[in-house]
Amino acid sequence: MLEKIPADFPAPIVIVQHMPPNFTKSLAQRLNSLSELNVVEAEEGMELLGGTAYIAPGGFHLNVVPGPAESYRLHLSQEEPCNGHRPSVDVLYKSLFPLESLKRHIVLLTGMGSDGAKAMKRLYDAGVTSTIAESEETCVVFGMPRSAIELNCVSHVLPLHEIGPKLVQVVK
Repeated sequence: MLEKIPADFPAPIVIVQHMPPNFTKSLAQRLNSLSELNVVEAEEGMELLGGTAYIAPGGFHLNVVPGPAESYRLHLSQEEPCNGHRPSVDVLYKSLFPLESLKRHIVLLTGMGSDGAKAMKRLYDAGVTSTIAESEETCVVFGMPRSAIELNCVSHVLPLHEIGPKLVQVVK
């Protein structure tokens, strides 16, 4: 998906991947080599910048918080697992609830269980800018996207290769 997004993409991308510690750094390095975007493992206090994708480090929840001068920063925490996961998609999405002035585009990709679906529904009901879920045809495991689709909170259900171009379209 990231390889379909150009380097001049005006928004930051924040990613939660259910992976244990020590794996997310190599994932970020690998994705960085395949993408025009700058892909990094998230660190405490990083400012969110356009053209950059931030991957939650294994073992840490990732939150978006207000920063100085209308900026946004990342906050890492080791609170209890949510939906059996740390990092958790729901924790990330919940951190977006109070950031109503931020244009929020929510994407849910392949994964087991329902992590992310309930918070996606709440964001959708609050009028988030757009919601996208990966279609069953390209999912390795359709659990997480299916859960969001069943909650009727998905604007676009797309195969993986169409999600990057759709993000470019809705963000610009």
